[in-house]
Amino acid sequence: MPFSYPYPRPAVTCDTVVFTMRGDDLAVLLIQRGDEPFKGHWALPGGFVNENEALDRAAARELAEETGLTGARLEQIGAFGDPGRDPRGHTVTIAWATFLVAEAKVTPADDAALAEFVPLRTIVIEGAATRRRPIRLAFDHAKILAKAYRRLCRHLDDPVRDRSFDLFPSRFTIAELQHLYERILGKTAPLRAFKKQLLDRGLVIPATTKPTKKPAEQLYRWNRR
Repeated sequence: MPFSYPYPRPAVTCDTVVFTMRGDDLAVLLIQRGDEPFKGHWALPGGFVNENEALDRAAARELAEETGLTGARLEQIGAFGDPGRDPRGHTVTIAWATFLVAEAKVTPADDAALAEFVPLRTIVIEGAATRRRPIRLAFDHAKILAKAYRRLCRHLDDPVRDRSFDLFPSRFTIAELQHLYERILGKTAPLRAFKKQLLDRGLVIPATTKPTKKPAEQLYRWNRR
């Protein structure tokens, strides 16, 4: 006898935050919705989970269908289920995040009219943006983006143990690392103090024993045992 489930079932979706660097700006991938609700508004790429589909596969599928991006390592960052978050009805979304180190080309498709990387500073998250006419996201995607950004900042505090994101090449100079930190966190620190903190905490070690002509050219790697 088939199991009977008498309770109402909310719909389930997956939405993904894709961070990357565009010049000196931390940017996030957005789509412009081609359908209602919120037609013409900017939103995170995502969509409904199919029956018998795993959540991670649904997130990857929707990201590929709407933007053309494939192969990204997605990290689940939480669930958002306010009953009023979607005007179509009670919908629970599972949020994911990733960071792309390499340049990525995106192509809008499915129900996305546009897809592009937008500077984070131009988007309203938690009531703040630095542009005069900021972008306001559809649904509760500003809350999802804010949580993903906080997760990204926590990762920067200890990227050796917290492997939520792949932000860095395998080897880097301290100056390159400092530049990335400053762009993401939006604050500066003297290079010498930044380097001392990394070394004192044992976060980085020299990537090679080969001497360099200039200390600034020394390559480092994360001290992951």
